[in-house]
Order: sequence, then C-alpha cells, then structure tokens
Amino acid sequence: MPASGGVTPDHQVREPGREADPAVFVLDLHGTPLQPTSPARARKLLASGRAVVARHTPFVIRLKDRAASASETDGVEIGIDPGSKHTGIVVFTARDGERRGRYGIRLDHRGAAIRKKLERRSAYRRGRRTRNLRYRAPRFLNRARPKGWLPPSLQHRVDTTTSWVDRLARWAPVQAVHVERVAFDTHAISAGRPLEGVEYQHGTLHGTETREYLLAKFGRACSYCGTTGVPLNIDHIRPRSRGGSDRVSNLTLACIPCNQAKSDRPVEEFAPKRAADILKRAKAPLRDAAAVNATRWALWRALDQRMPTRTASGGRTKWNRTRCALPKTHTLDALAVGTLDTVTAWPRTVLVVTATGRGTYARTRADKHGFPRLRLPRVKQFFGFATGDLVRAVVPSGKNAGTHTGRVAVRSSGSFAVRTASGLHTARHKYFCLLQRADGYAYTRQPEGATPLTQGRGSYDGGPPGGESPTRCFAPQELRFLSRLKPGVSAKEI
Repeated sequence: MPASGGVTPDHQVREPGREADPAVFVLDLHGTPLQPTSPARARKLLASGRAVVARHTPFVIRLKDRAASASETDGVEIGIDPGSKHTGIVVFTARDGERRGRYGIRLDHRGAAIRKKLERRSAYRRGRRTRNLRYRAPRFLNRARPKGWLPPSLQHRVDTTTSWVDRLARWAPVQAVHVERVAFDTHAISAGRPLEGVEYQHGTLHGTETREYLLAKFGRACSYCGTTGVPLNIDHIRPRSRGGSDRVSNLTLACIPCNQAKSDRPVEEFAPKRAADILKRAKAPLRDAAAVNATRWALWRALDQRMPTRTASGGRTKWNRTRCALPKTHTLDALAVGTLDTVTAWPRTVLVVTATGRGTYARTRADKHGFPRLRLPRVKQFFGFATGDLVRAVVPSGKNAGTHTGRVAVRSSGSFAVRTASGLHTARHKYFCLLQRADGYAYTRQPEGATPLTQGRGSYDGGPPGGESPTRCFAPQELRFLSRLKPGVSAKEI
C-alpha cells in the first residue's frame, strides 16, 4: 500500500513460528491491482477499517480510501516452470537483475484423471454399442478436429496455467511473464536405425539437452545405489569398450563412487539386482516429456496473447538455480527462469493448488459395467453450502471438537464433512462458516525447499547465505478479523 510519496514500500516482516502466506495481494477501491504488501500491514489496514477482505485464498484485500491513480506501483513479474504433473508459478519483483520472490504457487494438474475418465467413458460407450444395438448408425468416426487441437488431458495443462496467470494479473500489477520452454526430441530417441551423415553429427538428441533428459528420466538419483543430492555422472549401461554406443538408450546416471566401481563391467555383472530395472527404464517411453513437448508451444502462444512473454531453456534455468544456490523445486525453478543476476529472497511457504474440477453435469453414477447405480439430487447447495466450498468448522465438543479449515462435502441431512491436512472431520452444518466459494481447486500450504536454518543476522531459512530474509509473517487464515465472517456469507461479499 502506498505510503509517503505514493510509492508502495516493500517491507519484510519477521515473526517466527507462524506458517504464513509471504505476501498479500491488494486492490484499490475500483478493483485495480496495486503492489502486494506484507500480512502485518494488511492486518493494520483491516483493523483500522481502511480495507476489506476480497478473497480468502490466495489472500486479497481491497482498499476503501485509495485509487490506483493516486498510487505508484513498481509492478511484478511472473515466472513459470511448466511440467506434466506440476507447474511452478512465482510472483517476483525484479530490479537491476535482482529478483525477490513474493509469492509461490505449485499447480497440481489432473491430466491423468481426465485421461482415465475419458477412457472409462469410451469403454462404457463401446460396450453399449456392441450390445445388440447394431441397428443404430455409428457416430464415433465423424468428428473433425480443428487445427491446433490437443487432447483434453493436455489442453487442461494449458488452460489451468493460463487461468492462474489471468488470476494473478487481476490481483497484482503483472508486467511480464517468463516461461521455461524445454524440448525433448522423442522421435530421435525412439529411432531404431543407425544415423548417417549429418544425422550422425547431430546425434540422437539434436536440439535437446541430454543431461536434463537423463535427470528427468531417472529421477535425479543414481541408478545403482539410489543416492540423491550428490553430483551425478553420465554412465554407459553397456561400456563402450564392450561395443556400447553413445545413444541415449544406453545412458544412465551414476554417482561418482558407483561410476568408478563399475568401470568397464556390464550392468548385469556390477548390479545384478538392479540390472533388469535399469534396462527397462532406459528404454521406457517418457510420457511426461511427451506431454510437455505437446503443450509447450500452445502454452507460449496462449500467454503471449495476454502479455509480453519471454522464454528460456531448461539449461539456463538450471544454471541460474545452481549459481544462486536454490534448492530444486518447481517454484524455485520458476523463480530462476530467464535472464537474471541474483535471487536475494524467496517465499518460505508455497501455496499448493490442486485442480479438482467443478463437479459434473451427470446426475447418475454408473457401476463398473456402465449401468446406472445411483442418482444424485438436482440441487447442489444445502443450507447455503455446496461441495468444494472452503469452510471453517468450529466444533465445540465431541470426537471432532476443534477448528477445522478445508473443503466441505455437503449432504441433504445437514451432516457435513470437511477434509483437512489431518484427515476427514464430520459435524453439523450450524458449526460451519463459509470462507470462499468453490472455484475448482483445493488449497494447502507447504514449506519451500528444505534448507537448514542458519542462525545469525544475514542468514535465514529458505535462501542463499548472506541474502535478505524472506517474509516471516502472520498467516492470513489465522488473522483475527476472519473470525468475524458470518455463516453463509462469502469473503467476496464482505
């Protein structure tokens, strides 16, 4: 929030022992985004009546006495590390090559669940078509796919990532987006013929990064002893002295002691118990790499239509992360994307956003054969709540006594269930308080990359030694003003 001179200060709040969001998004009285601020300053504005709660998770407040025209915002940028199962998104400030992470999000996709449901639906329809119903005209091969079509499981990854970029642009003054664009040449990987001429000079992974490919394929661990977090060498499964080639299907990862101990022995002799698994994984298809390959251009085009988008390679990201002593996580990879000099701070807590969907239009549940099993009620809301809403339950007594915050599953009987990190808790609807309407995502928090806490001034948990301290602040969901939310009233209505 703007102070003297109309410029929003970038304060750091240190409050040990409290898990928290590292920053609070701010809107002006017309809903225009301003510079993010610290939770401590947001609490003062809310307590003084100058601001109201606009959203619970991620936490957003709206000022009542200031417009964007009377403020100066430095702006923020977004870094994206796209993946097949998880995508890292970071909001950061950049000045003279120095980046300071303000907010980290790990977006968990549900592409595998979509693919599974589509296959199940296809099996149901295929079964119904073959059950003495051949008098019906077949209609399963008359669909034309538009140009640039992606399967729903892949399109979901593009849509959810761009959707969260749009959301962040509504809550913060986003000026640019940095996205990592990595390519795996899966066609060259699967080539079953010798390479000749220029192909031989290019190799089987021309245009890609062999080391990054192997790190992704073998989980950044030694294939022989399973050690992680140590320098890894590229090892030939079948030694070159025994006729092995440099093709990627003959390469694996090995720590330095295992690589030296193996020497020129074949893998069957050096590690007989792991030989079958290593040989199987070496030739296994990279489904996740193929998913990233298929969506990288679609994601870039979708982002570039919204705002200036800059791309960078995976090798550049790894070099930045290693140089800045950052742990290997999706969100910190997103912070290290592109051109930068140094990273001085990053959030200690990451918001994990899991795509859950918005329910289904089908009101009938099928059994394993595809026949109707039960029918759901047409009404989705009971006692002012719907399944998926973010709620807080304050249960005074019983085996579920306590305060529970999470997503609710409603029943017509009024006995609701709320799922939290500690498990599933059941209570009557009168004990529930609505915090936020269902938006298709589940929210949890987890600490950023595991870095030992170093005591002393100038060192901190979650960043390179000698840098600035990341935000240690009050948790927005624990601020006392949220306890005044009335049941049945969403945070958007306050």
